[in-house]
Amino acid sequence: MENSKPDLAATFVSTHAGALAFSVKPFEDSNRMFLSRSVLASSILVPTLILAGPNTPQALQKPHDVTEVSQTRNDPFFWLREKDNPEVLKYLEAENRYTDNALKHIEKLQERLYDEMRGRIKESDVSVPEKIDDYYYYSRTETGKQYAIHCRKKGSLNAKEEVVLDENALAKGQKYFRIGTLSVSRNHALLAYSTDTDGSEIYTLRVKSLETGALLPDEIKNCSNSFAWANDNKTFVYDQLDEAHRPYKALKHVLGTAVDQDRTLYEEKDERFFLEISKSRNEKLIFVSVESELSSEVRFLDAERPDEALALIRPRENDLLYNVENHDDRFFIVTNENAKNFKVVETPIASPGKENWKDFIPYNPEVKIDSVDAFEDYLAISERVKGLPAIRIYDLKSGESHEINFDEPAYDVSLDRNPVFATDVVRINYSSFTTPDSVIDYNMTSRQKELQKERSVLGGYKKSDYSSERTFAKAEDGTEIPISLVYKKGLKKDGSAPLLLSGYGAYGISSDADFDSNAISLLDRGFVFAIAHIRGGGELGRTWYEDGKLLKKKNTFSDFICCAEHLIDQRYAAPKRVAILGASAGGLLMGAVMNMRPDLFTTVIAIVPFVDVMNTMSDPSLPLTVTEYEEWGNPRDPKYFDYMASYSPYDNVEEKQYPNLLVTAGLNDARVSYWEPAKWVAKQRALKHQNRILLLKTYMGAGHGGDSGRFGRIKETAMEYAFAIDTLRVDKRKEPVQTKSGRRDSFVVRSPK
Repeated sequence: MENSKPDLAATFVSTHAGALAFSVKPFEDSNRMFLSRSVLASSILVPTLILAGPNTPQALQKPHDVTEVSQTRNDPFFWLREKDNPEVLKYLEAENRYTDNALKHIEKLQERLYDEMRGRIKESDVSVPEKIDDYYYYSRTETGKQYAIHCRKKGSLNAKEEVVLDENALAKGQKYFRIGTLSVSRNHALLAYSTDTDGSEIYTLRVKSLETGALLPDEIKNCSNSFAWANDNKTFVYDQLDEAHRPYKALKHVLGTAVDQDRTLYEEKDERFFLEISKSRNEKLIFVSVESELSSEVRFLDAERPDEALALIRPRENDLLYNVENHDDRFFIVTNENAKNFKVVETPIASPGKENWKDFIPYNPEVKIDSVDAFEDYLAISERVKGLPAIRIYDLKSGESHEINFDEPAYDVSLDRNPVFATDVVRINYSSFTTPDSVIDYNMTSRQKELQKERSVLGGYKKSDYSSERTFAKAEDGTEIPISLVYKKGLKKDGSAPLLLSGYGAYGISSDADFDSNAISLLDRGFVFAIAHIRGGGELGRTWYEDGKLLKKKNTFSDFICCAEHLIDQRYAAPKRVAILGASAGGLLMGAVMNMRPDLFTTVIAIVPFVDVMNTMSDPSLPLTVTEYEEWGNPRDPKYFDYMASYSPYDNVEEKQYPNLLVTAGLNDARVSYWEPAKWVAKQRALKHQNRILLLKTYMGAGHGGDSGRFGRIKETAMEYAFAIDTLRVDKRKEPVQTKSGRRDSFVVRSPK
């Protein structure tokens, strides 16, 4: 499970303060942290593993009754939640050995896929520099190294390079490593950074002097990754996690003082709400925001006067969401008040209460407004129009607006960091199924685009070799469901091609057609790759999201099934050569559709899947369960209990012939506890007459996003793709041909995650 705010690319970003920062976007969405509870090992000394066949692991079944809303169910694999039980680890390791043995016959294919994927990466590369004050900040990578090196130059790009932080040095000796916060103070003299070394998404915050290179004694543990410097260059605001690993408290720290003396600025006691800290682009304000799925509340602090108290903009109300951007003496606010798809209002900073909120941009129900970024003379508005992302520029002087146009049928576009307030150039990130990740500077006055960099794709990639399309499937209720798809030119739409269809459909998160080189290895073997933009996601606005949550969640599953049927009916794919892939809440999707239509799919790949819905949502003592009630419902209410019970993948496993299934888990997963996929596989292993492949791979030192490092995840993807190729019996004659350079012909597409 995870929260709706956008989940896994490490990005080098600047705070709105104009001070440099780095952040990590989680695997699918940001703040949802769902950790397993450690339970003492069972005192029953019995063998745990029962061999159902040669070397096939089978977890012991231990009766365990769960009673709620006057109903009792038995969960024989409940004990697998006992992370401290040696028998649990023994079972997971046995499953890993079984998976390794089962995939041994495709080891060479995995190696070949890994070599192809890594071979497309320009390992030694540099990001587009970003000028902040008198410094140019950028990140670079070096051949053979897993992590980024963050650098700057003073005065000009010809100046001597200064390494701000080398992630490779910090990661040395660690099995897992990820940067959270990475933020330079306003005077560019100090660096605050946080690290996670086990995948639990619990960070430790440190401060480094950029003048001497020395670490300051200040060290703060148990952080999330939201942070803001005050303008005095010695004070900062940071967050803390509660026992449920929910960011709930904002504190103020002054360098050189004891951490245990830090003053609490705000504490959020309602378990439905996550706390987040940020800073305005014009460097004036620090924001402390709290938000649940259905309501939000924002406070602010003068960055020049960090000793003052927070000021509240508007108290929370049921079903009222808002987020805030500062522009001189006013706030621009994106809100859903009397505007389901959100609108923009303005209000004075001096008296920001709801009585002073005035519509700034008229509400358009056909356009979903996601956010507003304020610059000195312009607003850059991130929208969704007809299922596609868009950016609209609003001229604050003339009142005119225009949309930045893109020509491809499906794509992904978003605003870059843009830390400078006084500018008429906005930097955007653009990619599509066929266009590599591109950094574009857009002049908001002249309306001209300037391509700063298009990511290099090695191995002979030619955009003209591939085609992307957008088609629509008709759902059971007549709703048209968009599908983005891509394939290599020359594809015969005769129903013979293998298909990999991915989906997510939760938390209002949009799955857009962006660029990823890994899936070239499928396309060059004749695959069609497609994304089903099903309800529950945010592609077509708030209603699209609401029609796939709570008591309408099954729309998500039936939409996906209709998308698969549509692609088969339109002869994009062979009926018996369909693989599907989903991660986290997308793994719930995999489990649900596999139960509903096991005949429709040959192969299912479920990455860290949220499949034990009933047990997780029925236990409020588990971390963050309460925060998810607004997404899935509270099973203490009989109507939600009955509805969840009707689709929960784990609870609906039954004696039927299922597709081939590869499942992954992370032992330290902070969003979907390892025991959910482990129990799901264990329950399926107990079924009879299963003529299929069933595999579980648990990453014993990682979390929700799998292995860390830019090459670690490629190995996982190579395994997943090799499994799909092998189980779909893709014609070996489809193997890519070597080019003169020794690289394989390449194509880049979003890697299903």
